[in-house]
Amino acid sequence: MRALRSLALAVALAVAPGLPAGAVQPDEVLEDPALEARARQISEGLRCLVCRNESIDESNASLARDLRLLVRERLSAGDSDAEVVDYIVERYGEYVLLNPQADGWNWLLWGAGPLMLLIAGGLGAGYLRGRAKARPETEEGLSPEEKRRLDDLLGR
Repeated sequence: MRALRSLALAVALAVAPGLPAGAVQPDEVLEDPALEARARQISEGLRCLVCRNESIDESNASLARDLRLLVRERLSAGDSDAEVVDYIVERYGEYVLLNPQADGWNWLLWGAGPLMLLIAGGLGAGYLRGRAKARPETEEGLSPEEKRRLDDLLGR
């Protein structure tokens, strides 16, 4: 019985990569396997604008379906992969890319995290260095006038 379960699991894992991925509907699949493979590859790099961090291949949103159909339509029309991606980016903005390009103003976004970490580390090190150099506060005793006032308050 246990061996049968293991065998069933092994067969399921072997067959799973060949199954259609995510939310792609059967009526969306292109008849040409080469075009369909290109469409899947492009779809994996495009973000669903409704689901945020899912590719349009994984999303069940109607906008993701529209984008999948648009990718397949453009590929069927003879566009190259780059032309399809450029068309969609032109239409929906660079946010539609799951992995934005690191050029132009995006360098600022890519570099902001490490730059802020370096700045914070420098400020923290400067603060700690200043604290280490600071003279400790010394306690001064009570002045004679304060001692006299304290004795009066305590009734001595």
